[in-house]
Amino acid sequence: MKTIVCVEPGRFEMREQDERAPGPGEALVRIRRVGICGTDYHAFRGNQPFFEYPRILGHELSGVVEALGEGTAGVAVGDRVAVVPYLECGVCIACRQGKPNCCTSLRVLGVHTDGGMRERLNVPADHLLAVNDLTLDQAATLEPLAIGAHAVRRSGLTAGETALVIGGGPIGLGVMAFAKAEGANVIAMEVSDERLALCAGWAKADYLVHAKREPADRIAELTGGDYPTVVFDATGNAQSMADAFRYVAHGGRLVYVGLVKSDIAFHDPEFHKRELTLMGSRNATKEDFARVMEAVRRGRIDAAGYITHRAPFADMIGEFERWLRPESKVVKAIVELQ
Repeated sequence: MKTIVCVEPGRFEMREQDERAPGPGEALVRIRRVGICGTDYHAFRGNQPFFEYPRILGHELSGVVEALGEGTAGVAVGDRVAVVPYLECGVCIACRQGKPNCCTSLRVLGVHTDGGMRERLNVPADHLLAVNDLTLDQAATLEPLAIGAHAVRRSGLTAGETALVIGGGPIGLGVMAFAKAEGANVIAMEVSDERLALCAGWAKADYLVHAKREPADRIAELTGGDYPTVVFDATGNAQSMADAFRYVAHGGRLVYVGLVKSDIAFHDPEFHKRELTLMGSRNATKEDFARVMEAVRRGRIDAAGYITHRAPFADMIGEFERWLRPESKVVKAIVELQ
């Protein structure tokens, strides 16, 4: 089968790879859609934490079940499926607490182990979701949207609160959409006017703040000087993550959704006087996937409007480098396989 491998930073290769039959508890999935994530861009550039080369990228996946191994349950041959790409151990302290998304030995497809940028992939059947009532495009967007849903759930956001979401990329947009679903007043903050328009149109953000035009003053104005009770940083930018402390209300919460290969520093007196709660939000759980699926089924989330760019599998390598350029204005790119 054909496979695209990130051999080293800055270089992909199309290769032929042997296939194997699915083992016990596994399903063989013909991959039909691969969403491109910020993690993939970081890996290609060589600045993704927890990463080794060579690696087959791809963890935002949908496809069709072609074969089943022994003892497989939950899916059938012919099912359209979405992949939950987080392979947990099931026995560590996080797993025992119902938090497999931050398992101590977590392996994420396309990051810690080879992913789905190939024609077929064997996946543990209990990490597949049958989504026969969704399109392949919708199924491939469940994973990034679930990350946003998880961050909102983890924050404890409630109706009537004001939430600031910094970063209008795919993850930030998901955070905004699910913060709105909780009944929050959502402020979107971005450096791009085009993405701010998407925050307003797609995510239905209540207020827009340009990150380079006196954002602190504007946020203070919008909140009557109180500042937001919950701030989500979905940028994966160290400076933005450090600056985010300035925008949180006294007694509020700051949630890091983005990941950066760097140290983050903050001024302790400012942190302490606010009794601020700092949280990390990692990946998602099946509970979050279920919530996203329900939102998509009910038309509350427009998965089609979330996708801005496409390429067939054969053209992915050339298109990927174009998607890296700011002028491409990519938000969510999808690779299509037949």
